[in-house]
Amino acid sequence: MSAFRSGGNVHVNGIRLHYLLYGQPRAGRDPIIILPGITSPAVTWGFVGERFGREFETYVLDIRGRGLSESGSSLDYSLDAQAADLAGLAAALKLSRYSVVGHSMGARIAVRAARMGLPGLARLVLVDPPVSGPGRRSYPAKLDWYVDSIRLASRGCDAEAMRAFCPTWTNDQLRLRAEWLHTCDERAVRESFDGFHTDDVHADLGGICVPVRLIAAGRGDVVRDDDISEIQRLVPGTSTTRVTDAGHMIPWDDEEGFYAAFEAFLGARLDAATSKEKEHVSQRS
Repeated sequence: MSAFRSGGNVHVNGIRLHYLLYGQPRAGRDPIIILPGITSPAVTWGFVGERFGREFETYVLDIRGRGLSESGSSLDYSLDAQAADLAGLAAALKLSRYSVVGHSMGARIAVRAARMGLPGLARLVLVDPPVSGPGRRSYPAKLDWYVDSIRLASRGCDAEAMRAFCPTWTNDQLRLRAEWLHTCDERAVRESFDGFHTDDVHADLGGICVPVRLIAAGRGDVVRDDDISEIQRLVPGTSTTRVTDAGHMIPWDDEEGFYAAFEAFLGARLDAATSKEKEHVSQRS
């Protein structure tokens, strides 16, 4: 049975924000807000929402300028505006206590929001966050990769055409990206990408006062070992793990490894159902 409950919109910071809701409230477990990355509308994280929804009430946000959230030629796409959206969303949903899982750009939004003050934030999970910034190495992906794929999707394309940009993805993953990528406003993506190099996320990290878990990809060059050490110095007590067989898009590359990486940090194991199923199969055999 699907954990999907509904989609919804709230009016926050003068704009419309859209989210997808999975799962039911669970006693003793905080709701989860998932913040996707730079070109990932909420619907593309639906499979993750389904798994989270087994254990938690889960909201997956369309970041402004993506998916069904508002976009526009005069909209502010800065990190500060995106962080204020997170605080506004939690307030609009009347979440008195919740945890945030941010992937890539979503992790940077969560860090900025936590530094600005995020009432009710209980725990924070940073999934392969870009550590680029002023005076630091560049983010390893290239802007043209995002822009060219958005323009292709905006003209209309099928999954096979999208394979040139995501050669390791499954047909279902490619079909979904081909269908929804055109909803990512090109200016929003450009400004967020530029922000990877101008926003000082490390200055924000020292202002985090809640437990943090860092989940890094095993492949790629987004988060290196020395980056992990620096984050642990800036946020003492940060727990860390790598998903060995995954690149930056961790749940796409190793979905089960992604869930296992949370362990019990959020209050329940996301891989518990899978483990029970495997145990059941083992007993039958």
